[in-house]
Amino acid sequence: QVQLVESGGGLVQAGGSLRLSCAASGSIFSINAIYWYRQSPGKQRELVAIITSGGTTSYVDSVKGRFTISRDNTNNTVYLQMNSLKAGDTARYYCNAATTSGNYWGQGTQVTVSS
Repeated sequence: QVQLVESGGGLVQAGGSLRLSCAASGSIFSINAIYWYRQSPGKQRELVAIITSGGTTSYVDSVKGRFTISRDNTNNTVYLQMNSLKAGDTARYYCNAATTSGNYWGQGTQVTVSS
């Protein structure tokens, strides 16, 4: 099993930046990819960014050029650097680990962008 803990959310003004962290523990070796999702009230959960075990990254069009996903293998943490934040980025952000034994979710961290 894999445990995920997100942190780094908060309240920020439009145009500002935040860095989210997703700390993984447990069967780290079984992780194939880490995903960042977000969900706003009344909306479906949206995939935001992906980083694979090989380091390949991908982003939803709405965040390209503003968000960067990265990882630090020394402390088993994946980051989501979010710049030029907009009110539309307000959501609860979750990380998800796709592993050989299934998918695991963290509890999420709230990001609120004031306009």
